[in-house]
Amino acid sequence: MIKQIRADQLKPGMYIHDLNCGWMDHPFMTNAFHVRDQSTVEKIVNLGIRELYIDTVKGADVWEARTQGEVNAELDVRIREIARKQTDKPATTDVKEETVRARRLHGEANKIVRHMMEDVRLGQQIQVERVEPLVEGMVDSIFRNQDALLPLARLKNHDDYTFEHSVSVCALLVAFGRGMKLERQQIKELALGGLLHDVGKAKIPDSILNKPAKLSDEEFATMQSHVAQSVLLLKDAPGISRIALQVAGEHHERFDGTGYPRKLNGEHISLYGQMAAIVDVYDAISSERVYHKGMPASMALKKLLEWSAHHFDPQLVQTFIRAIGIYPTGTLVRLESNRMGVVVEQNEGNLLEPVVRVFYHAAKQHYLPPEIVNLAKTQDRIASFESFEKWKIDPYQWLPS
Repeated sequence: MIKQIRADQLKPGMYIHDLNCGWMDHPFMTNAFHVRDQSTVEKIVNLGIRELYIDTVKGADVWEARTQGEVNAELDVRIREIARKQTDKPATTDVKEETVRARRLHGEANKIVRHMMEDVRLGQQIQVERVEPLVEGMVDSIFRNQDALLPLARLKNHDDYTFEHSVSVCALLVAFGRGMKLERQQIKELALGGLLHDVGKAKIPDSILNKPAKLSDEEFATMQSHVAQSVLLLKDAPGISRIALQVAGEHHERFDGTGYPRKLNGEHISLYGQMAAIVDVYDAISSERVYHKGMPASMALKKLLEWSAHHFDPQLVQTFIRAIGIYPTGTLVRLESNRMGVVVEQNEGNLLEPVVRVFYHAAKQHYLPPEIVNLAKTQDRIASFESFEKWKIDPYQWLPS
C-alpha cells in the first residue's frame, strides 16, 4: 500500500515510493528506493522535503498515515472547488488563427534562447534588446488567445530541454501574470525574467547538467549555483529590471524557507519570485527528459496544490491553476464514452468542461474521424487524463492548427 508520511516519520527500513518533490530538487538517481541508513534520512530532511510516499509492501509501515488514494481524493475535491470560481481571460482572436503566429513565434523563441545561451557560454554579455521584441510578441499572442501558444510551450525535445524550458516558463508567466491582473509592463518584465531565469546554466558543465546518474553533494551544489550565476550575468546586462532579477534570483526559493540560495521565506520572497517558483516547478515536473519521465499536466497541477501546504503560497497556486485551466490546453484526456482527445480550448465559464479534439477510441484502440467536442454542450465528461507516451500518440499532430 502507498502511504503519505511526514519526513520526520521516515526511518531506515522504509521503501520510498516517491520523494514527492521536483526532480531537480534532490540529488538521488531516482524518486524511489530503500532507505538503508540514518544518513539518508537526514539528507532527505535537509533537502526541505516535508512529506513523501512510502510503499508498505516493500518496507516498514506507519500505520496511522493516510493512503495515497485518500490524499488524491482530497486534492480532487479542492481542484473542483477551484474550477468553480469564474475566470476572466477573454480571447480576442480565434485559436486557429492565432496558432499560425504562435507556431512561428515558438520556433523563433527557441532559436533565440539557444543562441543566447551559447553566447553566454563563450563569455559574451547578454543583449537584452535582442530578446525584448520576442517577449513582446509572446505577451501579445497570449493576450490574443493563450490556447495557441501555451500547448506549444509544453512540447520539448529531450536534448534542448534547457532552452525550451526557458521559453515555456516565459509563456506560462505571461498567462499567470494575466490571471493576477498585473499591469502589462509588469507582465513583460516578468516574462523577460522567465526567459532568462536559467541563463546561469550556461556556466554549469554539461557533465553535471546532463548527468544520467546520482549527483555527488559537490555536483548538486554546483547545479544549484546556476541561480547565483544567473543573477551575476543579468546584473551585468544593461536594461534588466528589478522584476526580472527577482524572477532569476528567487525561482528556487520556497515559502517555508526550505529553498535556495538564500532560504528566503514568506513575504521575504517577492511576488514575482513566488510566481516564478510555481511555474518553474510545474514545467519541470510535467516535461519529459531523457532520464526523467514527466507527469501529465493535470497531475502536475495537483502536485502544486499538494505542495502549497508548505512550499508555495496557496492562493497563488490556485490563481495559477485557474489561469491555465484544470485540464491545460494540450492535455490528452479520456472521456466517459472511452473516446480520447486533446484539450484545444478552455471554456472560461467551467474549467472542468473544455473543448476537446476527439480522435481515438481507448477501448477499441483505433483512431476515429477527428471531431471537436465542446464538453459544456454535451453529456460526455472527462474521466481521466492520459499520457501521450503510453498511447504512442504524437501530441504535435493534434494541437490547434
